[in-house]
Amino acid sequence: MSVQIELRYEGGLHTSATHPSGARIETDAPLDNQGRGEAFSPTDLVASALGACMLTVMGIVARRHDWALDGSTVSVEKEMVAEPVRRIGRLGVSFRMAPGIPEAARPVLERTAHTCPVCQSLGDDVKVEVAFDWA
Repeated sequence: MSVQIELRYEGGLHTSATHPSGARIETDAPLDNQGRGEAFSPTDLVASALGACMLTVMGIVARRHDWALDGSTVSVEKEMVAEPVRRIGRLGVSFRMAPGIPEAARPVLERTAHTCPVCQSLGDDVKVEVAFDWA
C-alpha cells in the first residue's frame, strides 16, 4: 500500500504536512537546533510514531483476543546524539498498561510491541529500550 504525504516549507524552520485524509501536522526545528520549539520537531514525530505504532499493533492483537487495552498509555523519551552526525541515539519507551489485562496476554502484547513497523524500520544504531508497567 502506498500513501503520499504532501509537505510544505512555511519559512522560519516550520513545515506543514498534509495526509490524504486532510489531517495536518506542523513541525518546527527544536530549540537546540536553531528552532523555536513551537511544534513537534521531525525527530519528535519519529518518537511519536514509534509509540503510536506500538500501541496500534498491540490494539490489533488485543481486539483479536478481546483484551481491553483502552486507557493504556506510552511515553517515549527521545535522546539525540551529535557524533558522528546529529541523529536520534536512543528512544526510551515506557508503557503504563490498563488494569485488567490477563496475565497470559502480557508476553504476547510485549512481543507484539517490538514487531511494530516503525520499530522494525529504525536502524540498529538507534537504541530502543522498552519497559512495561502492568497496573
